[in-house]
Amino acid sequence: MPAPLPTGPLVTRDTLAAGLRLLGAETGETLLVHSSLSSLGWVNGGAVAVVQALLDVLGPSGTLVVPTQTGDQSDPAAWGSPPVPAEWWDRIRATMPPYDPLITPALGVGVIPETVRTWPGALRSAHPQTSFAALGPRAREITEDHAPDCRLGERSPLARLERLGARVLLLGAGYDACTAFHLAEYRIPAPRVEVGRPAPGGGWETVVEVSITSDRFDELGHDYERDRSVLRGRVGAAEVRLFPVADAVAYAERWLPLHRPREEDFPHPAA
Repeated sequence: MPAPLPTGPLVTRDTLAAGLRLLGAETGETLLVHSSLSSLGWVNGGAVAVVQALLDVLGPSGTLVVPTQTGDQSDPAAWGSPPVPAEWWDRIRATMPPYDPLITPALGVGVIPETVRTWPGALRSAHPQTSFAALGPRAREITEDHAPDCRLGERSPLARLERLGARVLLLGAGYDACTAFHLAEYRIPAPRVEVGRPAPGGGWETVVEVSITSDRFDELGHDYERDRSVLRGRVGAAEVRLFPVADAVAYAERWLPLHRPREEDFPHPAA
């Protein structure tokens, strides 16, 4: 029995670029892109065509930024998707390859960020769990000096994107993927947690970090879109949204304390 034909729509580099321009993406700007390739339809050229279209829109003076997170660079005791047997934990900690920005693949953020990460000229930040990759004239300014004890806070690319007037592009992705909201978590009362990971020179290390979670980000995004100006449209089959990083962070700073548990409701690391 022959395989069924794809339902489409057929999406190409040109139609992607045209749709993004129609939405309001501009030449020369800096975009933080969260994406879902499968949401777009049948893309001729796959992730490569999507990255080419983004670069076509931004032009040589624009900068493309994507999350290239590596959640597997973490303590196996905390893994849940899927978990691993407890008797493996010590061995996993002892043998886990440390993060290398040049070769460690992104995990859980889709094929488009991984395509950007490996694109000629791409730069990647140094945080072993929450790195970002960037292409364009502002790539170094955005990715350099990502502090090892600041996943998504003031010493991360997110704060630099805010200062540079960057915008977020949700390309088929939902608000639950919007990393900009995490910057707000660093500016409100928040608990600290111990985060384990392989040390750069070998072995295992534990750092104390702000507790972050995307819990209720979908509700936060719904209210943000209701109250603020968000450019909305469709590219291929995907819903697309475009809005300023700074505006989203400022809104989240007000929303989170009202709708998420207070600091004393969070579990604290053992003394």
